[in-house]
Amino acid sequence: MKADTEEIKNFEEETEVVSGSLLESKTSLLADLLSEKLEMAFHKQTSTVVLHDVAKIASEHSPIDLAYAVSRLPANDRSVLYENLSGQSAKIDFLINTNSGTRVAIFRHISDEETKKLIELMPPDEAVHVLEDVSERRFRRVLELLDPKKAARIREIKKHQRNTAGRLMTNEFFSFSMDVTIGEVTSHIRDNPGIDLTSRIFLLNADGELQGYIPARNIMINPPHLPVRQVMRAIAHKVAPETSREEVVEIVERYKISALPVVDAKDQLLGVITYEDAIEAVEDIADETIANMAGTAEKVSEQESLPRRFFSRAPWLVVTLCAGLINVGVMSSFQSYEGGLLTFVLFFVPLITGMSGNIGIQCSTILVRSMATGMLSLGNRGEAILKELLIGLSTGVVFGILCGVLVYALDFVGIAGVGVSSAVVGLIVGIGLMGACLAGTILGVFSPLFFVRIGIDPAVASGPIVTAFNDFLSMSIYFLIAMGLGSLFFLN
Repeated sequence: MKADTEEIKNFEEETEVVSGSLLESKTSLLADLLSEKLEMAFHKQTSTVVLHDVAKIASEHSPIDLAYAVSRLPANDRSVLYENLSGQSAKIDFLINTNSGTRVAIFRHISDEETKKLIELMPPDEAVHVLEDVSERRFRRVLELLDPKKAARIREIKKHQRNTAGRLMTNEFFSFSMDVTIGEVTSHIRDNPGIDLTSRIFLLNADGELQGYIPARNIMINPPHLPVRQVMRAIAHKVAPETSREEVVEIVERYKISALPVVDAKDQLLGVITYEDAIEAVEDIADETIANMAGTAEKVSEQESLPRRFFSRAPWLVVTLCAGLINVGVMSSFQSYEGGLLTFVLFFVPLITGMSGNIGIQCSTILVRSMATGMLSLGNRGEAILKELLIGLSTGVVFGILCGVLVYALDFVGIAGVGVSSAVVGLIVGIGLMGACLAGTILGVFSPLFFVRIGIDPAVASGPIVTAFNDFLSMSIYFLIAMGLGSLFFLN
Protein backbone atom coordinates (compact mmCIF):
# COMPACT_ATOMS: atom_id res chain seq x y z
CA MET A 1 0.00 0.00 0.00
CA LYS A 2 1.23 3.46 -0.91
CA ALA A 3 0.54 4.89 2.55
CA ASP A 4 2.53 2.07 4.17
CA THR A 5 5.41 2.67 1.75
CA GLU A 6 5.48 6.36 2.61
CA GLU A 7 5.40 5.55 6.34
CA ILE A 8 8.31 3.14 6.03
CA LYS A 9 10.24 5.68 3.96
CA ASN A 10 9.67 8.28 6.69
CA PHE A 11 10.91 5.80 9.29
CA GLU A 12 14.09 5.04 7.36
CA GLU A 13 14.75 8.74 6.81
CA GLU A 14 14.25 9.39 10.51
CA THR A 15 16.75 6.68 11.49
CA GLU A 16 19.28 8.20 9.11
CA VAL A 17 18.71 11.65 10.61
CA VAL A 18 19.28 10.27 14.10
CA SER A 19 22.64 8.79 13.09
CA GLY A 20 23.93 11.91 11.33
CA SER A 21 21.89 15.00 10.61
CA LEU A 22 22.87 18.44 9.36
CA LEU A 23 23.43 20.91 12.15
CA GLU A 24 21.62 23.71 10.30
CA SER A 25 18.45 21.92 9.19
CA LYS A 26 15.24 23.77 8.44
CA THR A 27 13.61 22.56 11.66
CA SER A 28 16.54 23.70 13.82
CA LEU A 29 16.53 27.11 12.15
CA LEU A 30 12.78 27.35 12.75
CA ALA A 31 13.30 26.45 16.41
CA ASP A 32 15.92 29.22 16.71
CA LEU A 33 13.59 31.73 15.09
CA LEU A 34 10.64 30.85 17.32
CA SER A 35 12.81 30.93 20.43
CA GLU A 36 14.01 34.42 19.57
CA LYS A 37 10.46 35.63 18.91
CA LEU A 38 9.23 34.19 22.20
CA GLU A 39 12.13 35.66 24.17
CA MET A 40 11.48 39.09 22.64
CA ALA A 41 7.78 38.82 23.45
CA PHE A 42 8.41 37.95 27.09
CA HIS A 43 10.91 40.79 27.48
CA LYS A 44 8.26 43.43 26.77
CA GLN A 45 7.66 45.89 29.59
CA THR A 46 3.88 45.51 30.10
CA SER A 47 2.03 42.26 30.69
CA THR A 48 -0.74 43.25 28.24
CA VAL A 49 1.72 43.54 25.37
CA VAL A 50 3.40 40.29 26.41
CA LEU A 51 0.16 38.27 26.38
CA HIS A 52 -0.91 39.81 23.08
CA ASP A 53 2.39 38.97 21.39
CA VAL A 54 2.54 35.48 22.87
CA ALA A 55 -1.03 34.75 21.79
CA LYS A 56 -0.19 35.96 18.28
CA ILE A 57 2.87 33.70 18.08
CA ALA A 58 0.85 30.76 19.39
CA SER A 59 -1.82 31.27 16.73
CA GLU A 60 0.61 31.70 13.83
CA HIS A 61 2.79 28.64 14.42
CA SER A 62 2.30 24.90 14.79
CA PRO A 63 2.07 23.69 18.42
CA ILE A 64 4.62 21.00 17.53
CA ASP A 65 7.17 23.62 16.42
CA LEU A 66 6.45 25.63 19.55
CA ALA A 67 6.92 22.50 21.67
CA TYR A 68 10.53 22.22 20.49
CA ALA A 69 11.30 25.95 20.63
CA VAL A 70 9.90 26.61 24.12
CA SER A 71 12.62 24.61 25.92
CA ARG A 72 14.91 27.68 26.03
CA LEU A 73 12.43 29.80 27.98
CA PRO A 74 12.17 30.01 31.79
CA ALA A 75 9.73 27.50 33.31
CA ASN A 76 7.02 30.09 34.10
CA ASP A 77 7.09 31.47 30.56
CA ARG A 78 6.50 27.99 29.14
CA SER A 79 3.23 27.64 31.02
CA VAL A 80 2.14 31.09 29.77
CA LEU A 81 2.71 29.99 26.16
CA TYR A 82 0.76 26.79 26.82
CA GLU A 83 -2.21 28.77 28.18
CA ASN A 84 -2.29 30.86 24.99
CA LEU A 85 -2.55 27.87 22.67
CA SER A 86 -5.91 27.75 20.94
CA GLY A 87 -7.96 24.65 21.65
CA GLN A 88 -7.48 21.29 23.33
CA SER A 89 -6.01 19.69 20.22
CA ALA A 90 -3.15 22.22 20.06
CA LYS A 91 -2.42 21.77 23.77
CA ILE A 92 -2.32 17.99 23.38
CA ASP A 93 0.11 18.18 20.45
CA PHE A 94 2.23 20.60 22.46
CA LEU A 95 2.39 18.34 25.55
CA ILE A 96 3.14 15.18 23.57
CA ASN A 97 5.98 16.72 21.58
CA THR A 98 7.67 18.92 24.17
CA ASN A 99 10.36 17.79 26.60
CA SER A 100 10.03 16.53 30.15
CA GLY A 101 11.05 19.82 31.79
CA THR A 102 8.34 21.75 29.97
CA ARG A 103 5.67 19.21 30.92
CA VAL A 104 6.72 19.41 34.57
CA ALA A 105 6.44 23.22 34.47
CA ILE A 106 2.98 23.06 32.87
CA PHE A 107 1.58 20.44 35.24
CA ARG A 108 2.50 22.71 38.15
CA HIS A 109 0.07 25.33 36.79
CA ILE A 110 -2.91 23.25 35.64
CA SER A 111 -5.47 21.43 37.75
CA ASP A 112 -6.22 17.71 37.88
CA GLU A 113 -9.52 18.36 36.12
CA GLU A 114 -7.81 20.08 33.18
CA THR A 115 -5.21 17.31 33.03
CA LYS A 116 -8.02 14.78 32.94
CA LYS A 117 -9.67 16.52 29.97
CA LEU A 118 -6.41 16.43 28.04
CA ILE A 119 -5.69 12.78 28.85
CA GLU A 120 -9.17 11.74 27.73
CA LEU A 121 -8.38 12.91 24.20
CA MET A 122 -4.96 11.23 24.00
CA PRO A 123 -4.18 7.68 22.85
CA PRO A 124 -3.36 5.53 25.91
CA ASP A 125 0.33 5.13 24.98
CA GLU A 126 0.77 8.89 24.60
CA ALA A 127 -1.10 9.44 27.87
CA VAL A 128 1.35 7.16 29.68
CA HIS A 129 4.26 9.04 28.12
CA VAL A 130 2.89 12.41 29.23
CA LEU A 131 1.87 11.28 32.73
CA GLU A 132 5.37 9.99 33.47
CA ASP A 133 6.22 13.60 34.35
CA VAL A 134 3.73 13.81 37.23
CA SER A 135 4.08 12.30 40.67
CA GLU A 136 2.69 8.83 41.35
CA ARG A 137 0.12 10.35 43.71
CA ARG A 138 -1.17 12.78 41.09
CA PHE A 139 -1.12 10.04 38.47
CA ARG A 140 -3.56 8.03 40.60
CA ARG A 141 -5.75 11.09 41.17
CA VAL A 142 -6.02 11.78 37.44
CA LEU A 143 -6.84 8.14 36.66
CA GLU A 144 -9.67 8.22 39.22
CA LEU A 145 -11.24 11.10 37.29
CA LEU A 146 -11.04 9.31 33.93
CA ASP A 147 -13.55 6.99 32.34
CA PRO A 148 -12.90 3.49 33.80
CA LYS A 149 -12.21 1.96 30.36
CA LYS A 150 -9.70 4.68 29.50
CA ALA A 151 -8.03 4.38 32.89
CA ALA A 152 -7.79 0.60 32.51
CA ARG A 153 -6.04 0.94 29.15
CA ILE A 154 -3.54 3.40 30.59
CA ARG A 155 -2.83 1.09 33.53
CA GLU A 156 -2.38 -1.84 31.15
CA ILE A 157 0.46 -0.04 29.35
CA LYS A 158 1.90 1.52 32.51
CA LYS A 159 2.40 -1.88 34.17
CA HIS A 160 5.03 -2.90 31.62
CA GLN A 161 8.66 -2.03 32.20
CA ARG A 162 10.21 0.93 30.45
CA ASN A 163 12.07 0.35 27.19
CA THR A 164 9.99 -2.72 26.33
CA ALA A 165 7.45 -3.48 23.62
CA GLY A 166 4.67 -3.36 26.22
CA ARG A 167 5.46 0.28 26.98
CA LEU A 168 5.83 1.24 23.31
CA MET A 169 2.57 -0.28 22.12
CA THR A 170 -0.88 1.27 21.84
CA ASN A 171 -3.88 -0.79 22.89
CA GLU A 172 -6.30 1.12 20.69
CA PHE A 173 -6.54 -0.77 17.40
CA PHE A 174 -9.10 -2.59 15.24
CA SER A 175 -9.48 -6.36 15.54
CA PHE A 176 -12.30 -8.62 14.32
CA SER A 177 -13.26 -12.25 14.20
CA MET A 178 -12.61 -14.08 10.96
CA ASP A 179 -16.33 -14.48 10.24
CA VAL A 180 -17.14 -10.81 9.58
CA THR A 181 -17.38 -9.18 6.17
CA ILE A 182 -15.47 -6.22 4.79
CA GLY A 183 -18.65 -4.15 4.98
CA GLU A 184 -18.98 -4.82 8.72
CA VAL A 185 -15.34 -3.88 9.22
CA THR A 186 -15.67 -0.56 7.39
CA SER A 187 -18.87 0.24 9.27
CA HIS A 188 -17.19 -0.36 12.64
CA ILE A 189 -14.15 1.77 11.66
CA ARG A 190 -16.49 4.55 10.57
CA ASP A 191 -18.26 4.46 13.93
CA ASN A 192 -14.96 4.76 15.87
CA PRO A 193 -13.11 7.79 14.44
CA GLY A 194 -11.05 8.20 17.62
CA ILE A 195 -8.87 5.17 16.80
CA ASP A 196 -6.11 6.29 14.44
CA LEU A 197 -4.49 2.94 13.66
CA THR A 198 -6.11 1.76 10.40
CA SER A 199 -3.10 0.71 8.30
CA ARG A 200 -3.58 -2.88 9.45
CA ILE A 201 -6.78 -4.56 10.62
CA PHE A 202 -6.11 -7.64 12.76
CA LEU A 203 -8.14 -10.87 12.74
CA LEU A 204 -8.68 -13.24 15.65
CA ASN A 205 -10.12 -16.74 15.99
CA ALA A 206 -12.89 -17.74 18.38
CA ASP A 207 -10.40 -18.00 21.26
CA GLY A 208 -9.08 -14.50 20.63
CA GLU A 209 -5.76 -15.70 19.20
CA LEU A 210 -4.11 -13.62 16.51
CA GLN A 211 -4.51 -15.23 13.07
CA GLY A 212 -3.63 -12.56 10.51
CA TYR A 213 -4.23 -9.06 9.28
CA ILE A 214 -5.77 -7.13 6.41
CA PRO A 215 -3.96 -4.16 4.84
CA ALA A 216 -6.16 -1.08 4.61
CA ARG A 217 -5.86 -1.18 0.84
CA ASN A 218 -7.61 -4.57 0.73
CA ILE A 219 -10.52 -3.09 2.65
CA MET A 220 -10.94 -0.33 0.07
CA ILE A 221 -10.64 -2.33 -3.16
CA ASN A 222 -12.78 -5.35 -2.29
CA PRO A 223 -16.61 -5.56 -2.23
CA PRO A 224 -18.40 -5.14 1.13
CA HIS A 225 -19.99 -8.62 1.10
CA LEU A 226 -16.63 -10.43 0.88
CA PRO A 227 -15.58 -12.29 4.08
CA VAL A 228 -12.40 -10.92 5.57
CA ARG A 229 -10.81 -14.37 5.76
CA GLN A 230 -10.54 -14.37 1.97
CA VAL A 231 -8.25 -11.30 1.89
CA MET A 232 -6.38 -12.05 5.11
CA ARG A 233 -2.58 -12.17 5.20
CA ALA A 234 -0.45 -14.18 7.59
CA ILE A 235 1.38 -12.55 10.50
CA ALA A 236 5.09 -12.98 9.83
CA HIS A 237 6.42 -11.07 12.83
CA LYS A 238 5.14 -10.38 16.32
CA VAL A 239 6.74 -9.66 19.68
CA ALA A 240 6.05 -10.29 23.36
CA PRO A 241 5.41 -7.35 25.73
CA GLU A 242 8.77 -7.87 27.45
CA THR A 243 10.72 -7.65 24.17
CA SER A 244 13.34 -4.90 24.32
CA ARG A 245 12.84 -1.69 22.34
CA GLU A 246 16.13 -2.33 20.52
CA GLU A 247 14.76 -5.60 19.14
CA VAL A 248 11.49 -3.90 18.21
CA VAL A 249 13.33 -1.21 16.24
CA GLU A 250 15.43 -3.84 14.49
CA ILE A 251 12.33 -5.84 13.42
CA VAL A 252 10.43 -2.78 12.21
CA GLU A 253 13.40 -1.50 10.22
CA ARG A 254 14.48 -4.85 8.76
CA TYR A 255 11.07 -6.13 7.68
CA LYS A 256 9.47 -2.77 6.88
CA ILE A 257 6.49 -3.26 9.21
CA SER A 258 4.11 -0.33 9.67
CA ALA A 259 2.23 -1.95 12.59
CA LEU A 260 3.90 -4.65 14.71
CA PRO A 261 1.53 -6.76 16.90
CA VAL A 262 2.34 -7.45 20.56
CA VAL A 263 0.99 -10.75 21.90
CA ASP A 264 1.08 -12.61 25.20
CA ALA A 265 2.11 -16.23 25.82
CA LYS A 266 -1.32 -17.45 24.60
CA ASP A 267 -1.03 -15.45 21.36
CA GLN A 268 -3.69 -13.00 22.54
CA LEU A 269 -3.31 -9.59 20.88
CA LEU A 270 -2.37 -7.02 23.54
CA GLY A 271 -1.37 -4.03 21.44
CA VAL A 272 0.31 -2.71 18.32
CA ILE A 273 3.57 -0.81 17.84
CA THR A 274 3.32 1.74 15.03
CA TYR A 275 6.15 3.25 13.01
CA GLU A 276 5.76 6.48 15.05
CA ASP A 277 6.44 4.46 18.21
CA ALA A 278 9.54 2.95 16.59
CA ILE A 279 10.81 6.41 15.59
CA GLU A 280 10.46 7.65 19.16
CA ALA A 281 12.34 4.58 20.36
CA VAL A 282 15.16 5.29 17.88
CA GLU A 283 15.44 8.86 19.21
CA ASP A 284 15.54 7.68 22.82
CA ILE A 285 18.14 5.00 22.05
CA ALA A 286 20.28 7.57 20.22
CA ASP A 287 20.06 10.01 23.15
CA GLU A 288 21.12 7.39 25.67
CA THR A 289 23.87 5.96 23.48
CA ILE A 290 25.38 9.38 22.81
CA ALA A 291 25.24 10.21 26.51
CA ASN A 292 26.91 6.93 27.49
CA MET A 293 29.65 7.37 24.90
CA ALA A 294 30.27 10.89 26.16
CA GLY A 295 30.32 9.76 29.78
CA THR A 296 27.28 11.57 31.15
CA ALA A 297 23.91 10.66 32.61
CA GLU A 298 22.19 13.77 31.26
CA LYS A 299 19.47 13.62 28.61
CA VAL A 300 20.98 14.94 25.39
CA SER A 301 17.64 16.19 24.02
CA GLU A 302 16.64 17.99 27.24
CA GLN A 303 17.48 21.61 28.06
CA GLU A 304 18.67 20.90 31.61
CA SER A 305 20.03 23.46 34.04
CA LEU A 306 23.75 24.04 34.44
CA PRO A 307 24.00 22.50 37.96
CA ARG A 308 22.06 19.43 36.85
CA ARG A 309 24.29 18.96 33.83
CA PHE A 310 27.36 19.31 36.05
CA PHE A 311 26.22 16.62 38.50
CA SER A 312 25.29 14.35 35.56
CA ARG A 313 28.84 14.51 34.24
CA ALA A 314 30.81 14.76 37.49
CA PRO A 315 30.66 11.09 38.64
CA TRP A 316 32.18 9.85 35.40
CA LEU A 317 34.90 12.49 35.55
CA VAL A 318 35.74 11.58 39.14
CA VAL A 319 36.58 8.09 37.92
CA THR A 320 38.77 9.62 35.23
CA LEU A 321 40.49 11.80 37.84
CA CYS A 322 41.20 8.79 40.04
CA ALA A 323 42.55 6.84 37.08
CA GLY A 324 44.81 9.78 36.21
CA LEU A 325 46.18 9.85 39.75
CA ILE A 326 46.87 6.11 39.52
CA ASN A 327 48.76 6.75 36.29
CA VAL A 328 50.83 9.38 38.07
CA GLY A 329 51.61 6.81 40.75
CA VAL A 330 52.76 4.33 38.12
CA MET A 331 55.00 6.94 36.51
CA SER A 332 56.45 8.06 39.86
CA SER A 333 57.27 4.45 40.77
CA PHE A 334 59.41 4.33 37.65
CA GLN A 335 61.71 7.03 39.01
CA SER A 336 64.04 4.39 40.42
CA TYR A 337 65.20 3.77 36.86
CA GLU A 338 67.45 6.73 36.36
CA GLY A 339 69.26 8.12 33.36
CA GLY A 340 68.46 7.73 29.69
CA LEU A 341 65.78 5.07 30.15
CA LEU A 342 63.59 7.34 32.28
CA THR A 343 64.08 10.22 29.83
CA PHE A 344 62.86 8.58 26.68
CA VAL A 345 60.21 6.35 28.29
CA LEU A 346 58.39 9.28 29.87
CA PHE A 347 58.80 11.36 26.74
CA PHE A 348 56.79 8.88 24.62
CA VAL A 349 53.94 8.22 27.10
CA PRO A 350 51.43 10.59 25.35
CA LEU A 351 52.10 8.86 22.04
CA ILE A 352 51.58 5.40 23.55
CA THR A 353 48.35 6.23 25.37
CA GLY A 354 46.93 8.17 22.42
CA MET A 355 47.58 5.44 19.85
CA SER A 356 46.38 2.55 22.03
CA GLY A 357 43.31 4.50 23.15
CA ASN A 358 42.23 5.33 19.60
CA ILE A 359 42.70 1.75 18.43
CA GLY A 360 40.64 0.48 21.37
CA ILE A 361 37.85 3.00 20.72
CA GLN A 362 37.74 2.00 17.05
CA CYS A 363 37.29 -1.67 17.99
CA SER A 364 34.66 -1.00 20.66
CA THR A 365 32.72 1.42 18.42
CA ILE A 366 32.51 -1.12 15.60
CA LEU A 367 31.28 -3.84 17.97
CA VAL A 368 28.75 -1.54 19.66
CA ARG A 369 27.42 -0.52 16.25
CA SER A 370 27.13 -4.18 15.23
CA MET A 371 25.21 -4.92 18.43
CA ALA A 372 22.86 -1.98 17.87
CA THR A 373 22.03 -3.02 14.31
CA GLY A 374 21.65 -6.72 15.14
CA MET A 375 24.64 -7.74 13.00
CA LEU A 376 26.44 -9.33 15.96
CA SER A 377 24.81 -12.60 17.01
CA LEU A 378 25.89 -15.65 19.01
CA GLY A 379 26.68 -17.43 15.76
CA ASN A 380 29.13 -14.85 14.40
CA ARG A 381 30.37 -13.36 17.67
CA GLY A 382 33.58 -15.41 17.71
CA GLU A 383 34.38 -14.48 14.13
CA ALA A 384 33.77 -10.78 14.81
CA ILE A 385 35.99 -10.85 17.91
CA LEU A 386 38.79 -12.60 16.07
CA LYS A 387 38.56 -10.16 13.18
CA GLU A 388 38.82 -7.12 15.47
CA LEU A 389 41.72 -8.65 17.40
CA LEU A 390 43.60 -9.33 14.16
CA ILE A 391 42.92 -5.80 12.90
CA GLY A 392 44.10 -4.27 16.18
CA LEU A 393 47.19 -6.48 16.29
CA SER A 394 48.03 -5.68 12.65
CA THR A 395 47.56 -1.97 13.29
CA GLY A 396 49.79 -2.10 16.35
CA VAL A 397 52.53 -3.98 14.49
CA VAL A 398 52.47 -1.65 11.47
CA PHE A 399 52.47 1.56 13.51
CA GLY A 400 54.95 0.13 16.01
CA ILE A 401 57.43 -0.56 13.22
CA LEU A 402 56.74 2.83 11.65
CA CYS A 403 57.18 4.63 14.98
CA GLY A 404 60.42 2.74 15.72
CA VAL A 405 61.86 3.64 12.32
CA LEU A 406 60.91 7.31 12.72
CA VAL A 407 62.41 7.47 16.21
CA TYR A 408 65.64 5.98 14.87
CA ALA A 409 65.71 8.20 11.79
CA LEU A 410 64.93 11.47 13.56
CA ASP A 411 67.13 10.82 16.63
CA PHE A 412 64.54 12.19 19.11
CA VAL A 413 65.21 14.02 22.41
CA GLY A 414 68.95 14.19 22.05
CA ILE A 415 69.35 10.49 22.69
CA ALA A 416 73.07 10.50 21.86
CA GLY A 417 73.58 12.92 24.71
CA VAL A 418 72.37 10.47 27.33
CA GLY A 419 74.45 7.54 26.19
CA VAL A 420 71.64 5.61 24.50
CA SER A 421 71.70 4.80 20.80
CA SER A 422 68.73 5.89 18.70
CA ALA A 423 68.40 2.33 17.34
CA VAL A 424 67.79 0.97 20.85
CA VAL A 425 65.30 3.75 21.60
CA GLY A 426 63.45 3.05 18.36
CA LEU A 427 63.31 -0.65 19.15
CA ILE A 428 61.97 -0.12 22.67
CA VAL A 429 59.37 2.48 21.66
CA GLY A 430 58.25 0.42 18.66
CA ILE A 431 57.80 -2.82 20.64
CA GLY A 432 56.24 -0.86 23.52
CA LEU A 433 53.71 0.67 21.13
CA MET A 434 52.87 -2.79 19.76
CA GLY A 435 52.22 -4.11 23.26
CA ALA A 436 50.15 -1.08 24.26
CA CYS A 437 48.06 -1.27 21.06
CA LEU A 438 47.41 -4.95 21.64
CA ALA A 439 46.26 -4.16 25.19
CA GLY A 440 43.98 -1.39 23.86
CA THR A 441 42.56 -3.77 21.26
CA ILE A 442 41.78 -6.46 23.84
CA LEU A 443 40.11 -3.90 26.09
CA GLY A 444 38.17 -2.36 23.20
CA VAL A 445 36.93 -5.76 21.99
CA PHE A 446 35.96 -7.39 25.27
CA SER A 447 34.66 -4.41 27.28
CA PRO A 448 31.41 -4.07 25.22
CA LEU A 449 30.78 -7.81 25.63
CA PHE A 450 31.45 -7.54 29.36
CA PHE A 451 29.01 -4.66 29.80
CA VAL A 452 26.33 -6.53 27.85
CA ARG A 453 26.82 -9.57 30.08
CA ILE A 454 26.22 -7.54 33.26
CA GLY A 455 23.25 -5.67 31.77
CA ILE A 456 24.85 -2.28 31.04
CA ASP A 457 24.65 -0.40 27.76
CA PRO A 458 27.78 -1.42 25.78
CA ALA A 459 28.16 2.19 24.61
CA VAL A 460 29.81 2.77 27.99
CA ALA A 461 32.79 0.94 26.47
CA SER A 462 33.51 4.08 24.44
CA GLY A 463 33.18 6.38 27.45
CA PRO A 464 35.75 8.00 29.71
CA ILE A 465 35.85 5.14 32.23
CA VAL A 466 37.17 2.62 29.74
CA THR A 467 39.39 5.26 28.14
CA ALA A 468 40.99 6.03 31.50
CA PHE A 469 41.47 2.35 32.25
CA ASN A 470 43.03 1.89 28.82
CA ASP A 471 45.54 4.68 29.54
CA PHE A 472 46.58 2.91 32.74
CA LEU A 473 46.81 -0.52 31.11
CA SER A 474 48.69 0.57 27.99
CA MET A 475 51.11 2.76 29.94
CA SER A 476 51.85 -0.03 32.41
CA ILE A 477 52.53 -2.51 29.61
CA TYR A 478 54.73 0.05 27.86
CA PHE A 479 56.77 0.60 31.03
CA LEU A 480 57.18 -3.15 31.60
CA ILE A 481 58.38 -3.64 28.03
CA ALA A 482 60.71 -0.65 28.35
CA MET A 483 62.18 -1.96 31.62
CA GLY A 484 62.62 -5.45 30.22
CA LEU A 485 64.33 -4.34 27.03
CA GLY A 486 66.27 -1.67 28.88
CA SER A 487 67.71 -4.29 31.24
CA LEU A 488 68.48 -6.50 28.26
CA PHE A 489 70.52 -3.73 26.64
CA PHE A 490 72.15 -2.74 29.99
CA LEU A 491 70.64 0.72 29.98
CA ASN A 492 70.28 0.99 33.72
